[in-house]
Parts: sequence; C-alpha cells; structure tokens
Amino acid sequence: MVGSAFISALSVNQNASDQQAPGARLVKFQLEEARVTYETGGRPALQLFLDNLQKIYDAKGVLTDEKGRDLLTNEDRSDLVSRARRRPAFPYIRAGDGMVARPADDGRYWFFLIVPRETPGSWFLMPEHLFMMAAAVLLCYWLAFHLTSPVRALQKAVERFGRGDLAARAGSNRRDELGQLARTFDRMADRIETLLTAERRLLLDISHELRSPLARLGVAVELARSGDDLNAALNRIQKESDRLNALVGQLLQVTRAEGDPSSLRQNVVRLDELVQQLVDDSAIEAAAHGCELKYEKREPVTVAGDPEMLRRAVENVIRNAIRYAPPKSSVEVSLARNNGSAVVDVRDHGPGVPEEALPRLFDAFYRVESDRDRSSGGIGLGLSIARRAIELHHGKIRARNAEPGLEVEMELPV
Repeated sequence: MVGSAFISALSVNQNASDQQAPGARLVKFQLEEARVTYETGGRPALQLFLDNLQKIYDAKGVLTDEKGRDLLTNEDRSDLVSRARRRPAFPYIRAGDGMVARPADDGRYWFFLIVPRETPGSWFLMPEHLFMMAAAVLLCYWLAFHLTSPVRALQKAVERFGRGDLAARAGSNRRDELGQLARTFDRMADRIETLLTAERRLLLDISHELRSPLARLGVAVELARSGDDLNAALNRIQKESDRLNALVGQLLQVTRAEGDPSSLRQNVVRLDELVQQLVDDSAIEAAAHGCELKYEKREPVTVAGDPEMLRRAVENVIRNAIRYAPPKSSVEVSLARNNGSAVVDVRDHGPGVPEEALPRLFDAFYRVESDRDRSSGGIGLGLSIARRAIELHHGKIRARNAEPGLEVEMELPV
C-alpha cells in the first residue's frame, strides 16, 4: 500500500506537471529571454533580468552553461544539471531549500526556476496521500483480522480436541473456504467423538456381557470338579459356551458392519427373492415359538449392495419379531415400492416397547428391561447390526409401536 501511495503521488504530480504546460512554456520563454539578455548585455543585464523575475514570480532564476556553471555568479551548478539529466521524466528536483519543476534546456544553456518550499516534504506526500495511506492501513488491518480470526478459532478448537475435549468445535458460519475448513473439522470431530464414544460404550457392554457367562462357567467347572451332578454341570458349561460363541459371532458381525464402507460389495440383489428365502428359512423357528410368518409382496424389487449384509439385516429383524411374538399370533412381513425406494416392513403383535425406548432400540447391547429382558433371549446386537447394514446401503430403518406389537420398517434405494 505504501508503494501504491508512492506511485499514486508520482502519477498525480506528473499529471499536474503535464497539465501546467503553460508554466513549462513560460520557463522555456524565460530561458530565451535570459540567454538574449546575457548575450547582448552581459552579467549586469542578466542580474537586472533575474532581479525583476524574482520580484514578479517570487522565484529565483539560474542560468547556466551546458556544464552547469552559473553565468551570473560562476558557481558550480552541475549538480542541478546532472539531476535534471538523470531524471528527465521526474516532475520535480530539489535545489537547496527550493525545488525546480521541469528545467529548460536549449543545448547551450540551462535555465532553472527555483521556487521555495513552504513545508519540507509537502511537495511529494500531500494530505490526501496521507489520508489514503491511513485508510489503507486500517483496511489491511481489518482484512488481516477477518482472515486470521477464524484460523485462530480453529487452532484453539484443534488444541482443545487434541487435549481430549471431544466437544470442541470451531462453529464457523462463514461462507468462504475458511468456513468450509471449519465445518469440515466439525464433521470430523463429530465422527471421531461418535466413534470413540461408541467404542467406550462397546467395551463397557462387552465386559458386562462377558462377565456373567464367564462367572457361570467358573461355577459350573467347580461343580464338575466336586462330582455332584456332573451332567448338569456339563450342560451348564455347554450352554454358557454356546452363549459366548453367539456373543463373539455377533460382535464380529458388528465389527464388519462398522468397517470401511468402501469395501462393501456392490451386487445386483433381488430383494423380493431374498426376503422370500428368509421367510421360508425362519418358518421353522416361528413354528417353534407358536407363531406364524406371513409374507406379502407386490412386485419384483432390485437393489444394489452386499447380499450377505442385506440378508443379515432382514434376518435379524425377522428373528427379533419372532422372539417377542405371542403364541398363536402372526409376524407380518411385506415388501413394496414407495417413491423410488424398497420398503421391507416387519410387524409382530407382541407387547411393543415404551415410547421413550424407541430412539435407543437400535443401539448396541440395548434391551428394554420390562418385557424384552435377558430372560426373553438376545443380547441386544441384532437390531444394531441391522441398522448399520441398512445405513451402509444408504437406507433408513425405523421402529414404531403398532398397537399391538412393534413395527420395524427398512427403506433401501431401488
């Protein structure tokens, strides 16, 4: 900005000098007058001419030869000549306490019209230039603050996040690239916080779930060693081993469901045939629970995704409905299209769940203790696996009370 002010001052003064062309012609005219006066009348006539010029214009005239020798006083004025030759396009040159604007030269003589400067330095930086520079400084300060304040806020948020404050966010509403960077950090922080919170909760839940069967295994082993009712002890060991095996298997399913979405297979899947096969396979389990499976489909539906992941999602929802369906009731399964989506609906006629439990129904290891507790079977991973599998296929899964029963709806893009 200082450089811009310098160039602007040069341009303004250059233009002002160019616009004062009559003054420049006057200096040339005075050169002709001074030369004629000197050549015809010598130094006395030149002294009289320069005295009259100073009375009229309040300026000192200097006539020199081509080498810079003052023809009136014999002083060496070669410095003025050399500066005028070095800077022919410059509007002003200094001359002691005065200044010279556009000296005149006819090849034999130089004529300098030296005018006094009222305020040293004011000939170059005018008040408007100083005002422009002050405004530029304020503008640059505001611009620097505008650009660096979001960076400082983001830096503080990153430092807090790095120290373990997972709730730290930049919270920027800017529309430029810095705002996009802050929002990208916020999304990354949200994802990391979700993953770390889920990991901690998962570790706590796993430790809780493993503690009970391991404790029962220890008791069964002690009973087997004592020899009292060996068969009952071995049956208990087998039961708890099966429970641990099922738990580890479902944890592996959760791990795969939480894996890298880019590794998901993308195959063409006939969803109607997949659901039909799952209904047929689950009919035996439904009959064992004293209920009936009913499947309604309207037309073929094709989706893109991982067949095994989709199978596991739908199967977990159907088995969950069978587990809590009352005897001599039905579990209704339907498949239909709805605005470019395939909707798989599974409903049982059981007791349902409390309304406040619906938002957490798909969380890992979550169970409704009133009716769907541990004695009913399950460890709370089936619906969690189903939700993650559906979300990996860019779908949605919802649950609502059907009064009676619970209705789970899975929506997938066709």
